Amino acid sequence: MELNLKKREDCAFDAASIGEVMLRLDPGEGRIRTARSFRVWEGGGEYNVVRGLRKCFGLKTAVITAFADNEVGHLAEDFIMQGGVDTSLIHWMKTDGIGRTCRNGLNFTERGFGIRGAKGCSDRANTAISKATPEDFDFEYIFGKLGVRWLHTGGIYAALSEQACETVLAAIKTAKKYGTIVSYDLNYRPSMWSAIGGLEKAQEVNKEIARYVDVMIGNEEDFTACLGFEIEGNDANLKTLNLEGYKKMINEAAATYPNFKAVATTLRQVKTATVNDWSAICWADGEIYKAKDYKDLEIMDRVGGGDSFASGLVYGLMTTGDPELAVNYGAAHGALAMTTPGDTTMATKSEVEAVMGGAGARVQR
Repeated sequence: MELNLKKREDCAFDAASIGEVMLRLDPGEGRIRTARSFRVWEGGGEYNVVRGLRKCFGLKTAVITAFADNEVGHLAEDFIMQGGVDTSLIHWMKTDGIGRTCRNGLNFTERGFGIRGAKGCSDRANTAISKATPEDFDFEYIFGKLGVRWLHTGGIYAALSEQACETVLAAIKTAKKYGTIVSYDLNYRPSMWSAIGGLEKAQEVNKEIARYVDVMIGNEEDFTACLGFEIEGNDANLKTLNLEGYKKMINEAAATYPNFKAVATTLRQVKTATVNDWSAICWADGEIYKAKDYKDLEIMDRVGGGDSFASGLVYGLMTTGDPELAVNYGAAHGALAMTTPGDTTMATKSEVEAVMGGAGARVQR
């Protein structure tokens, strides 16, 4: 497939994301409600993708976000620095000391085990990035002067606030103006959209955004809730998946939005919180390509698996232009990311490629 990517030598960054970066507080094997200590790291649906592109796949990436200028904001910045993602495009907002004007987001997440599903409890209202306007970021400078080959963003950021809806559209439109490829992960979260108009608002915003997207990503709920494409044959707990239904849905999406160069969705059958079947499919150039199946995948922490799928997919499309290879990079990277704690990947490119090639889990010495 032909993406017409900008030349690497003409751009400061291979990829950038725009969205919220929160502190994740993880109670480990326990529950949020009974925890006495938490492990802390950074995470965010859009950010996790460029973090994976940098840390696992070695591309030069940046994050476009905003933080309240306080100690918590600088802790999040420090995590981002450790992940190798460029922090020069962060907008720092003055705060009043107790978070009335703006604050930084927190995400309490427990991993789940067996019959107990993973559970998240977000504390992210009135955050700096939810209040950020297009004027807080010089998009003309970022995409026109510095140059970015690929922009990734998604529906989690868009759902933060009415203002976020406007800012993400401004970023995407400017990126397209300067020839940047845009990927978007629908990532539907009903609890987030409920405060700004619910399902109707989600569809209004996402259908407008979809007109500017080159690579659209999401699961079956995302495509139905955000874009109105129905899939038949799946049960409510995703214990049965209708592959032909997925293919039909993706073809309908591609026909509705001729600007889509690729459409991808993960395939997950939930057996327990810690055992899933996992795969993915990708549409490009009128064909559908399916990734390798990962049957009975044992999961330590499922949060961020979809983001790691997206980063592997983007890497494959950017570097090979081969959608079949790209969807396999995505599925393998997502599978590996779910074997370690935290939102972000701890895998290496060589590990991803080894899993793609069928490597087992024997000890390496």
